[in-house]
This record gives sequence, structure tokens and C-alpha cells, in this order.
Amino acid sequence: MDEKKTELFYQPKNGYDRIDTAERLALEEYCRGYMAYLDAARTEREAVTEAVKLAEAAGFASLESLEGPIRPGQKVYLNNRGKSLLLAVGGKKPMKDGFVVTAAHIDSPRLDLKQLPLFEDAELGYFRTHYYGGIKKYQWTAIPLEIHGVVALKDGSTVEVVIGRDPADPQFVVTDLLPHLAADQMQKTLAKGVEGEKLCILAGSVPYAGEGAERVKLAVMSLLNDRYGITEEDLISAELEAVPAFDVRQLGLDRSMIGGYGQDDRVCAYAELAAILEQTEPERTAVCILADKEEIGSVGVSGMRGQVFERFIEALCGGSCGVQESFSASFCVSADVTAAFDPMYPEVSERQNAARLNYGVGLCKFTGSRGKSGASDASAELVAYMRRICAEAGVLWQMCELGKVDQGGGGTVAGFMADRDIDTIDAGVPVLSMHAPFETTSKLDCYMTYKCMKAAYEAK
Repeated sequence: MDEKKTELFYQPKNGYDRIDTAERLALEEYCRGYMAYLDAARTEREAVTEAVKLAEAAGFASLESLEGPIRPGQKVYLNNRGKSLLLAVGGKKPMKDGFVVTAAHIDSPRLDLKQLPLFEDAELGYFRTHYYGGIKKYQWTAIPLEIHGVVALKDGSTVEVVIGRDPADPQFVVTDLLPHLAADQMQKTLAKGVEGEKLCILAGSVPYAGEGAERVKLAVMSLLNDRYGITEEDLISAELEAVPAFDVRQLGLDRSMIGGYGQDDRVCAYAELAAILEQTEPERTAVCILADKEEIGSVGVSGMRGQVFERFIEALCGGSCGVQESFSASFCVSADVTAAFDPMYPEVSERQNAARLNYGVGLCKFTGSRGKSGASDASAELVAYMRRICAEAGVLWQMCELGKVDQGGGGTVAGFMADRDIDTIDAGVPVLSMHAPFETTSKLDCYMTYKCMKAAYEAK
């Protein structure tokens, strides 16, 4: 009977029971590179900057260097306003035969400083914030924060701001009530315990010398002026993001996991980036997208709903075919994370279809929520294709969905790629504590996601 079960049942196994010593060493090497990238890429702008450095070192040139259709082996990239990035390696087949694209996002939940953020209350200086993406607001109190971003000046120049990353820098915090005085707060639901308008960042406490009102605000603004040469009006045209000041670390006594901020979705962004950097002359042109704004609906000129993707593909076609003709023959892996089964909260998952740490890249046939609302639902044929290319490349994978049917759900950029008539399936790393300031992934799953993206690019 056991032989019959082995023949007929789908029986996934822990990845560490399936890989050898050589692959263990390979995944450790890969994860060292990923951890370095994640530590350096605290915002979408920094993720683009770091990716461009890696791409140029691998021989990629700006899209402006492209003349006519992309040639086999030619490597180009398009830096979209410093907030999203598209890369391509020319394939042996022409663009009319389609291309292989992987699409991830590089924005993550955070606290954005408001356009007029600085105020003083009770002789303490604060920055007002507007949270970005889906967060549990209480998780952002009483943790160390850094501020990253740019200030755009009226003369057209920009000033880069990074405060808190250097060990010599000060850091910031959103305060919370002490439990001794939090009786009323603790009667509220978790959603209401900390209100959005109370996510104000403590910025300073020493008043400016002299008499008058708002002396602490003046002192904080004076320090910013001394360091960056900016005034309060300049903050109106700034993009300043408060992000957790946690270093990326190995987790567990066995060092088998990675903990850090922004793994949703930079863990998949790095996987597809690392995979395309290794391409030399794929069968079909390989395209990699690092998109912005996914956490708020993929909107705007740097989001996946924007037209920069069409512009990029049009340039790659170089008049050899129409963009829509190329789209219709193409294949996309929407590289986004999925929820890992958490035995501390088993009630939200259906175990048989939940992703588990150390079981490999999670393949998701559909996304959406409650009845597949808003879903991108891959065809049976596309799922079978993914099974085949993963098997041929030795990729450990697992089929999964995001929680119980009535529990909730989520989306990715897959729907926006499918809307373009591109066959699309989701695949990514299972994550514990997703959208928290400190997320957890498995090294094995990170590595297998990279292998999956590489297999997609290299499939015949």
C-alpha cells in the first residue's frame, strides 16, 4: 500500500531532506548576497540604485544605447524615475515570438512623512506621518526608525536624506503608552489601539536659544538646514520615508532563516534580479521588472498599471513587431511572496493548501480574496508548465494559497500582467510576519525562488 501511495499521492517533503551538501553551500552563498542587498535597499529608490549597480557590473547598459530590435545577448535597462527598474537580455528568438518576464515589487509598508510634517507640542518636536500600505499600526510604535528619501528643491536639484543608518547617526521612534496608563487603550481592538494620526515620530526636545514660541521646532529645522541646506517649505516637495532601523540578520540557532524589513517583496525582486544577471543568450528575451507602488494598488507612473512597461517592450521590439503581438506570445512569473503557515496561528490557514517554510518556492494558481475576488487565476495548462520547468531545473516547489477561503486574501501585480494578454502565474517566497517591521523567510525558500526565476528564463 505504501508503494501505491508513493505512486499516486502528492507528498511534499521538507527541502532539507531533499538537497545535498553542495546545494546547501550554494544556498548559503546566494543568501549572503541577498542579505547584503536587503540591508542596502531600505526604500524603493535605494532598491533601484543597488540593482543598477549590480546590473552595470554585469554588463547592462542604458536603454538609450539600443538601436533597432534587441539583439541576442544584448543587455539593457530602463531606470524609471529612480523608483522602478526594467531590465532585458536579448534572446535567440525574435520579439514576435514573445518573451519571458518576471515581475516583482520593491516598495514595502512604511511611514511616509507628511508634506508639512514638523510640529511642536509640549516642547517636543515631531514629524507627522501617513502610513503607506497595509500595516498593523501598533507594530510601528516603540521601535527604532530611520529616515530615508529625497528633498526636491525649486531649482530642480535634489538632496538625498539618510538619517539613522550610520551607527553614529541618531534614530527616531513613535512613542506608545506605558501599560500602567493604557487601560482605555487596551480595551480597544488592535486596529483602533493606535490611530493613524498618532503615528508621529519624535524628532527632538532641545529648544532653540532665545525667547518665543515653537523653539523646539525651530531647533529641529535648524539642524536639518545645517545638514542638508533645506527649509520647511522644501519639505513640501520631499519624499521622506521612515523605515525600521533593524539590521538584516540570520535567525534561529541553526541560522536557517533570514529576518529583516522589506522582504515583501524585495526577497523576490532580488531573486529575479540575480537570475537575469546570469543570462547570456536565452532562448527568448528575458525581462525583469522591479515595480513600485504595489502596496497601494500598483498605481502611478512607477506602478505596474503604468505605461512604462509598454514603452520598454516597444523599444525592445524596435519596429520588428507590435507590442501587443509580443505580449500575446509571452509568459510572466509574478514574483511575489505568500503567507507561510504559522503554527501559532493555525486558525487562519487551511493546512493542506498552505505554504510551509523550507518546502520551496510557493506557486499560487490564483490570488484575490473571498471567492477569488480581484484574482489573477492561472490556467491549468500554465500550472502544468511551471511544474515541468521546475522539475527539469531541480526546483523545490509547493502549491499554496493565501489563507482560508473566508479569512481574507491579497493580490499581486499578476492581474495587471494578465490584463495585457500575457499568461501569468504567481510564484514567491513564503513569509512569516508579512508586512511587519521585521519579516521572516527561509534561506532554502529564498534560494529555490531564485532557481525558479532562472528556470523560467532558461526554459526551452
